[in-house]
Amino acid sequence: MIPRILSVGLTGGIACGKSVVTCELGRLGAIILDADEMVHKLLGPGGAACQPVVERFGEDILDSRGRIDRALLGRRVFADPRERWALNGIVHPLVMQEEERLLREIQLLGEDQLVITDAALIVESGAHKRFDRLVVVFCSPENQLQRLMERDQLPQHQALSRIQSQMTAEEKIALADYTVETDGSEKETLDQARQLYRKLQSDMVEPGGKNSAA
Repeated sequence: MIPRILSVGLTGGIACGKSVVTCELGRLGAIILDADEMVHKLLGPGGAACQPVVERFGEDILDSRGRIDRALLGRRVFADPRERWALNGIVHPLVMQEEERLLREIQLLGEDQLVITDAALIVESGAHKRFDRLVVVFCSPENQLQRLMERDQLPQHQALSRIQSQMTAEEKIALADYTVETDGSEKETLDQARQLYRKLQSDMVEPGGKNSAA
């Protein structure tokens, strides 16, 4: 019997609480594929994205050890949409290739699996169409801005620039099968994550339509 794999894309704006939701889903038993970890490896020493990124952006993005300085690269691409599109054009196809490779490995386990890919730009890149379900994690714009400024120690204008580089929560929610709203306490967010897990488990047996975990 062919194992059933429910492939779920989990996304949301920067600093909206995706990691809290993802960690809980992983604790409950889902397999988590972290797109940011994939990017780290791709941009790290010997990574497949290193050479094309350096060729496109120049050696001034390298640190004293000759490695890509992700913070420096981030400031550059967040300041210019054209630079951001160029970087995404290099990195996104490589991330999708790695995700497909990992999914093939998971299928070889021969068991039904709930596989969740945590990625910030699933909708922006059009990759949401590849998943069986799309989950959007969101919070109010005010909370998002405050959390980002505190988390990354950014001044308000830089934090706003990073938020505005992504699609709005409303645009993503319109495409979502499930949503998790994180304006409340961490306990409330975790409760929603547990509800979401139960619904996704049910979807592995009986495909469903558009719903909300919030």
